[in-house]
Amino acid sequence: MTPQEFLKAFAPVAGDQARAAFLVEYFSGRGEEVRTDEVGNVIVGSGPLALAAHIDTVLPPGPLVLEEERWWGAAVGDNSSGVAVLATAWERLPAEVTLVFPVGEEGLGNLKGARAYMAGHQPEAFVAVDGYLGGIVTRALGSRRLQVEFRGPGGHSWGDRNAPSPAFALGRLIKAVEKLPVGERQSRSVAQVWGGEAINAIPRVAGLTLDIRATAEELLENAEEEVRRALMEAAAAVGVEAHQQVLGRRPAGETITPALRECALAAARASGLEPRLNAGSTDMAAAVERGVPALTLGVYRGGGAHTAAEWVDPASLSTGRELVTGFFDCWRTRRG
Repeated sequence: MTPQEFLKAFAPVAGDQARAAFLVEYFSGRGEEVRTDEVGNVIVGSGPLALAAHIDTVLPPGPLVLEEERWWGAAVGDNSSGVAVLATAWERLPAEVTLVFPVGEEGLGNLKGARAYMAGHQPEAFVAVDGYLGGIVTRALGSRRLQVEFRGPGGHSWGDRNAPSPAFALGRLIKAVEKLPVGERQSRSVAQVWGGEAINAIPRVAGLTLDIRATAEELLENAEEEVRRALMEAAAAVGVEAHQQVLGRRPAGETITPALRECALAAARASGLEPRLNAGSTDMAAAVERGVPALTLGVYRGGGAHTAAEWVDPASLSTGRELVTGFFDCWRTRRG
């Protein structure tokens, strides 16, 4: 089956369980031993090189709109195209490979699937198949996802006008977050804001979620400590309670070896691509966390990721498959 044929059938399938069932049927029908684990990952093979493409999506998949040079639809790229490339590359990959199709990569999944796989396996190397052609992620971009709430007594906006308002504490915290460093190595985002019950009432609760990212663990730790300090100062200044919850942590760091880097670069150039080395947030972080050599290969051309207007160039999937098989050939040769 071509990656385009696979994508056309797989991309509209919604839900992790349905997608896992699709993969089990696909590989079982080809005589392969396929299994699922306790969190819902689909695993094929048992070789020392793990190639992984996550099956969960940000938006629910829906019908595809097929044009000659672009296929449109939510989740058609991220990561349906990665799954299509990896599943159909299997025929060209021998026993040294394990295919892993993890759940829980997106949003607050917190790398659930990849972490579960790494907890029970020790591959020689881990390669995530995810993202646009030419992109090679060599460093895991770490993150801290936090939820903060300020709580007060509430009250009437006139009759209780001197009561402490969680909204004012929230404003102080947002200003503090805005002052956190932003640059090539780190970022911060106030992702969601909520609170209040009525236009004529002082809020009892006001809260937000934060997404802090950085390329090094010490930067994440410093930013998290700054948020904690600003949170307590804002609560004390206004006279309300402060509550913080960690929604997720992804590790930052790099474990790529010179051989893995050289194979990724060679495979990209052999496929006619101009490689771009960068940091990114992918399943490879679960391997970095365990000290296992890891990287991520982008395998399709497209745009609009995480939106209903996402698209891919279907012809690019064949290039992505050649990239994956070319990388493997190089890895096997260097491994000896």
